[in-house]
Amino acid sequence: MGESKKHVGVLGLGRMGAALAGALLGAGHDVSVWNRSPLKAGPLLDRGARLAATPAEAASADIVLSCLSTYDVQRPVLEAASPKVLVNLTSGTPEQARAAAKWAASEGIDYVDGVIMAVPQGIGTPAAQVLYGGSEPVFAAQRDVLEVLGTPVFLGEDAGLAALYDLALLGMMWSTMAGYLHALALVGTEGVTPERFEPLASAWQSAVGGFLPRIGEQFASGDYATDVSALDINAAGLGLLVETSRAQGIGTAVPAALRELFDRAVAAGHGSHAIASVIEKIR
Repeated sequence: MGESKKHVGVLGLGRMGAALAGALLGAGHDVSVWNRSPLKAGPLLDRGARLAATPAEAASADIVLSCLSTYDVQRPVLEAASPKVLVNLTSGTPEQARAAAKWAASEGIDYVDGVIMAVPQGIGTPAAQVLYGGSEPVFAAQRDVLEVLGTPVFLGEDAGLAALYDLALLGMMWSTMAGYLHALALVGTEGVTPERFEPLASAWQSAVGGFLPRIGEQFASGDYATDVSALDINAAGLGLLVETSRAQGIGTAVPAALRELFDRAVAAGHGSHAIASVIEKIR
């Protein structure tokens, strides 16, 4: 991080907003905080933060970070605040981010949109990645502040890119967690504990991660030829998983959805192709 310290305003003191403000205080920045419920500011005030009575007071800072619950909640706060430089860390859709960027431009506000790929406890560490899109000059000018929050990754001038990446990556996370929970339920029907199953699951997950570069290459080229594992074999395996889950007395929602998708791809003529060919049915 650079040597200069800045006055940073933080709008929103939920778990994540409070973590952002705490990291900035720890790095020696002058921090003003605003929240609908001022009581949440107590621990930060004890560490040297200043409580802003209004969003506009917090927005008198050199840079403002907005971390509110939704874009609908955020919009009137930002309209009241009218910051000079805004880094929006409120979660939403790509279109919401682009609309916010358009509004900011109309108001003469320098704007960057960001998404935080970390839990609050990880803020302030290099392991916390924060993805950004929008004005590259604004991003570069505020990098010293943004590096305090975690490792900043600039994706491009499109303000909607950060939200797009965010939802794509979260989709992978949710799918993985749902698959793991289904696996725990399945082996649990025979008394296998999570402690016993987890080492095998973690090793298997690491091996599966090794498939991603090849899947990406197949997707990019449109060449789904394979001599490893054809789609029809995997579709049949999903059928066995659904059948066994039902027989063991657990729900089938997770594998059944995948089975239906894989079966549609097989019916479309991709049975002898690689699993990557399923993209044709997804898109």
